[in-house]
Amino acid sequence: MADDRFDLSQHPVIGDGPVAKAYRAFLTWLNDERRLSPHTVSAYSRDVEDFLTFLTRHLGAPPELSDLADLRQLDFRSWLARLSEGGVQDISRARKLSSIRTFFRYLRKRGLVENDRLNLVRAPKIPHSVPKPLSVPDAELLIESAGDFETEEWVAKRNVALMTLLYGCGLRIAEALSLNEGQVPEGDAMRVLGKGNKERFVPVLPVVRDAIAAYLTESPFAGDPDGPLFRGVRGGRLNQDSARKPIRMLRVALGLPDTATPHALRHSFATHLLAGGGDLRAIQELLGHASLSTTQRYTEVDTARLMAEYARAHPRAKG
Repeated sequence: MADDRFDLSQHPVIGDGPVAKAYRAFLTWLNDERRLSPHTVSAYSRDVEDFLTFLTRHLGAPPELSDLADLRQLDFRSWLARLSEGGVQDISRARKLSSIRTFFRYLRKRGLVENDRLNLVRAPKIPHSVPKPLSVPDAELLIESAGDFETEEWVAKRNVALMTLLYGCGLRIAEALSLNEGQVPEGDAMRVLGKGNKERFVPVLPVVRDAIAAYLTESPFAGDPDGPLFRGVRGGRLNQDSARKPIRMLRVALGLPDTATPHALRHSFATHLLAGGGDLRAIQELLGHASLSTTQRYTEVDTARLMAEYARAHPRAKG
């Protein structure tokens, strides 16, 4: 798998004082010791950078470590209020608050800042949501039509192969796009490196292997085991926005809901396995969820489906 670690040399520089040095050391810790994904480290970088920028305006000068230790609940709430005024949604504000808490826990462990007032600040309430999978016919239609808008045959087969992999193996789109050609499965299982560099093995159906093989047969860039499996039209690694574009077009053409996304295929993988009698613990392993509670959300989807079927079919349900 390609080395896609977060490039620390490219993150914003906010000065050379103790807080700036602690901030950069924090990113290094996330990157090298916790080995989080580049996307996650980048999110932490933006969140902490924005918070420190707010403090500079709020305090009238760039904050020192002593300023971080002296921050009151009111200061943290003012930051959250400013985010809200700027149109930042509850779920994003909750994530940003989590980032700042992680930063302060890091500072505490390093003996740099002690401030327990942050723990008293309540996170915005996030509405409970359940995954929104596609129906089996819609998932199959989406995959079959994935190449319909492409003019080059190899790009059409690439789209079909990618969507077949997402639905057939339950991968996150970032996991699929980070694969190299040398990792193409030849047997019945494939090694996947997921969040936090946690390795898992997922079964690979023949239909997935066949779709990838058909794509590679047509691809003008195939043949490099160390090169990306899924490539853009110029030969570089396919990015997430380009991977999502065909689905955005198909949603309109096929009349699919707005929830029809690459990630919805992962939700569909889990929900359809559960509906077919799959074991919840096994599905947790296949998805790479650290917590069973995350996987248990799919039971709510299945329960909702069963209740809808009951309401539709039971003779007394309409009374």
